[in-house]
Amino acid sequence: MNKILFICHGNICRSTMAESVMKDLVCKAGRQYEFVIDSAATSRDEIGNPVHHGTVRKLHKEGVPVCEHHARQFRASEYGNWDLIVYMDDENLGGLHRICREDPEGKFVKLLSFVDGNPGQNAANIADPWYTGDFDATWRDVLSGCKALLAYLAKQS
Repeated sequence: MNKILFICHGNICRSTMAESVMKDLVCKAGRQYEFVIDSAATSRDEIGNPVHHGTVRKLHKEGVPVCEHHARQFRASEYGNWDLIVYMDDENLGGLHRICREDPEGKFVKLLSFVDGNPGQNAANIADPWYTGDFDATWRDVLSGCKALLAYLAKQS
């Protein structure tokens, strides 16, 4: 079982997009029973709010089912529940360290690091469309990262 938690600041745009995309990819690969996939925030800013309308619109346009989700904050007590805690940008990593203090098992990995084939290494940030308004760019990065993550996990099996 692969247990993956996607992380972003508010848990309404990027991490929910990644959750929906990854669930769709594993389903299309016939591997949905091998995964537990969820998402969470590093902040409390959006707790309880649904997936952002821009994310919903983009996922619908791309034919990806939108996950049923309301924003929640990641808790240190759930660290042990996940194999990978996949974050979108450097600010998210700071938030994870604020919540957990440390990452003793090396579970914190930036999504785009899988694209380069060096999980855990320095990689580009995925821009937050809450600020940029560019859900197309976020889509391209999230899709690329999730495809690379799935390929990486397939090699690990």
